[in-house]
Amino acid sequence: MKRNIVIAVVTAAALVGGGTATALAVAGDDDPTSVTRTDDDRDDRGEDRSDDRDGDDDDGAVRAAAPGDVTAAEAVTAALKHTPGTAVSAELDDGSWEVDVLAEGDTWHTVRIAPDSGKVLGAQKDDEDDAAEVRAALKGASVTAEDAAKAAAAKGTVVSVDLDDDGGDKGWEAETRASGGDARDWNVDPKTASVTPDRDDE
Repeated sequence: MKRNIVIAVVTAAALVGGGTATALAVAGDDDPTSVTRTDDDRDDRGEDRSDDRDGDDDDGAVRAAAPGDVTAAEAVTAALKHTPGTAVSAELDDGSWEVDVLAEGDTWHTVRIAPDSGKVLGAQKDDEDDAAEVRAALKGASVTAEDAAKAAAAKGTVVSVDLDDDGGDKGWEAETRASGGDARDWNVDPKTASVTPDRDDE
């Protein structure tokens, strides 16, 4: 009889608490020994939902594209195929290659290239007014941005190549990263493609 009372009390507790209850009754009507444990799984369900929401946020988060196998030279080639003209710079920025192209009519365009596939992510027209200086710096040059990137690649992974149209040392500048992450700056001759360390980087 007492055993029935214990089970009834435990069952009532489970219904009122909304949780689960486990009862263990050891035989003996006169002196039953019982162990009762009540787990409120409402808290557990709440915690699980919270964890799931956090996990969903992580999975849906927008992540910057990581640099892949597309080199600076290949990014320039892809950008010029999309927007014909003269590539003046290429830089790995915010997870994509950004290539500045001086097109016909002295109009500037920035073309974004995916570093893992080489696909064009987008292009936009820019308001730049230094077209004359750029064309003057490139006058007589036989080395393109693509050529400069290929030449500098012998020194490390090229993360940027840019035309220096200021001062007397007009030519290409390139930045490379070694496998250990060290950055180096280089000058690439616009006529011979010879690569020399940037004096300011020494």
